Amino acid sequence: MVLSEPYWDHHIPLPKLGPLHSRLVTAFVALICFINSYDGDFVFDDSEAIINNKDLNPDTPLSNIWKNDFWGSNLSSNSSHKSYRPLTVLTFRINYLLAGGLHPIGFHMLNVALHCVISVLMIDVFAILIGGLVHDGRGAKLNLSPKASFLAALFFAAHPVHTESVAGIVGRADLLCALFFQLSFLVYCKAFQGGDKKFSVLWIFGSILLCAVAMLCKEQGITVLGVNAAYDILMVCNLNIYELAHRLLSRRKSADIGGSVRSGLLMRLALLFLGGSFLLYARWRIMGTGPPSFTEVDNPASFAENVILRIVNYNYYYSLNAWLLLCPWWLCFDWSMGCVPLIKSATDWRIVWPLLLWCCLMGLVYQALCSQDSNKRRTLTFGLVLLVIPFLPASNLFFRVGFVIAERVLYLSSAGYCLILAYAVGYYSCHWKKHKRLLRAATLTLLCVNVARSAQRSQQWRSEQNLFTSALSVCPLNAKVHYNVGKNLADRGNQSAAVKYYREAVRLHPKYVHAMNNLGNILKERNELKEAEELLSAAVHIQPDFAAAWMNLGIVQNSLKKFDEAEQSYWNAIRFRKKYPDCYYNLGRLYADLNRSIDALNAWRNATMLKPDHSLAWNNMVILLDNTGNLAQAELIGKEALKILPKDHTIMFSLANVLGKQEKYKESEGFFLNALKINPNVASCHGNLAVLYHRWGKLDLAKRHYELSLRLDPSAPGTKENYNMLKRKLEQRQRTVG
Repeated sequence: MVLSEPYWDHHIPLPKLGPLHSRLVTAFVALICFINSYDGDFVFDDSEAIINNKDLNPDTPLSNIWKNDFWGSNLSSNSSHKSYRPLTVLTFRINYLLAGGLHPIGFHMLNVALHCVISVLMIDVFAILIGGLVHDGRGAKLNLSPKASFLAALFFAAHPVHTESVAGIVGRADLLCALFFQLSFLVYCKAFQGGDKKFSVLWIFGSILLCAVAMLCKEQGITVLGVNAAYDILMVCNLNIYELAHRLLSRRKSADIGGSVRSGLLMRLALLFLGGSFLLYARWRIMGTGPPSFTEVDNPASFAENVILRIVNYNYYYSLNAWLLLCPWWLCFDWSMGCVPLIKSATDWRIVWPLLLWCCLMGLVYQALCSQDSNKRRTLTFGLVLLVIPFLPASNLFFRVGFVIAERVLYLSSAGYCLILAYAVGYYSCHWKKHKRLLRAATLTLLCVNVARSAQRSQQWRSEQNLFTSALSVCPLNAKVHYNVGKNLADRGNQSAAVKYYREAVRLHPKYVHAMNNLGNILKERNELKEAEELLSAAVHIQPDFAAAWMNLGIVQNSLKKFDEAEQSYWNAIRFRKKYPDCYYNLGRLYADLNRSIDALNAWRNATMLKPDHSLAWNNMVILLDNTGNLAQAELIGKEALKILPKDHTIMFSLANVLGKQEKYKESEGFFLNALKINPNVASCHGNLAVLYHRWGKLDLAKRHYELSLRLDPSAPGTKENYNMLKRKLEQRQRTVG
């Protein structure tokens, strides 16, 4: 491969740094963009992929990560998203192990470090794509485009669209995939160290193996084989696609065409094709039950009945992705649920954006194929290759995806944009020499703006409150944004404010069952039972297998004294979710209200079998047995519960009451005192301990605990009467002694 240094490289308005200094500067820029996320919380999808994912726990068998999806669900389950990323989950597990638990700082720091490493490696990737793989006499790799590759890497390091991948811990999948994507490409390039006529099959197999590793981090990794093939055709074999197509169309002699194809190309392409086919087949087999199922709210365009409408809206989505690369100011954690309304007619003005996108792409393709300047052809072609090929899995062309726009999928594609942008800076610096200072200022301004925007966006990703609130101005029509803002407010105790956002979420998306369920719960707690019942009934009508809504509907119906309907709702919840301890607990409460003691005990026993640490179920069993006079059984249940929950002061309190009634005063006293050690400010515990001492004849201790109880709760029922009775008894004793 005979290549020359790009003539425009030295015109780029950047100082020429040595290899080490350019890498250090790139890493530093990547670091300052996202370092303020290092002490952020677990946000958004992190709760499902990390906090609730049992595969991270060292007590869970390591083999589970190879059987379950990214979210911890079994791949054979119909509800699985089929996102098979075991190596990413393994890094989460290592984070968990090293930190001794779910401490987000270690997770965030590794993400930032990975982005720094990837940004540095981009210098090597861009150097090869712009200037080719060239070595000096000693075999050391030469960078023929030091300024261009450095500038493109800086653009990549500071691009704000990367914030979701870096500041969101779930973005680890994109980072690891990008890292092994780069390594696969660089290893493929090593196959040609001996020149384009000699190549190493071993290095090619190594590249395919690294592609497999990238796929085990995220499915997008398979696309590196397309980039490798493009590099082989365009750089190694130096094929001019336009010239080759012209020859085919003009029916030139096949010998002319064959002379353009370098020795071994077909063999290498065959290896890449076979390797890719094997990886895709293995991936399909791992999916088990077929592709994941998504709903219309996840990707409405893919559910459009008219093929033309689907194509138009897909292209509109592409134009929005392109806009995020060009102007990453409007960033949002979620773009579904009405955030991007469908284009449904030719009169919709938004149809201009797909047309503009394709005009720009066709212009770039024309320049990449037809330019007489080989450096320009090569750089623009590889820019388009990097821009388009990694984006293909998210394009809806091969299968339906579960999102409208996802900023994280642009992590690799942004490299192509950065390469084209660096070329544009170099080209205009070369041809607009009179305006070189202006171009230098514009380039520096763009970098500074990107750094500032990345830092600002990274700050927003530190907490769910900031992240969700920031989306309101970007996607005001997105029901999920309002839902998440409301949920965050409710979790922080501000239920009144949460109601407003839940109502807006339901207004924007009248079939949003999760918003209905959460709003119904708040209304239930505010005793607005009729509206709560209407909302929850609507939710289960829309989604009949929504177990949580059935349970909450049962609770509301129980409060409305609709006992038969409540019982049926509870059983519906259990039918759709077999292992539902909270529902069994609430069913037990219903039976207790109906004086069906045996049924209540059985329901609570089921709750404790499904969830052995279900404190409320254990405690209710003890209380019910106590109230029905089954003191011996209540004692057994209480002691069984404390073996599982040895520090549960509520169970200690209930068991102490049972023992007191059996006149086991010493043992009862011990449980009361242990309960008070754990929670010393419980008035009822002091009051009942005082009653115990009163019966036991320890009147001074009884007096002391009556007084403590009344100090904590002056209106404690019965305590004041008992205390007055004790005082009269003490006064009588003093008179007798006197």
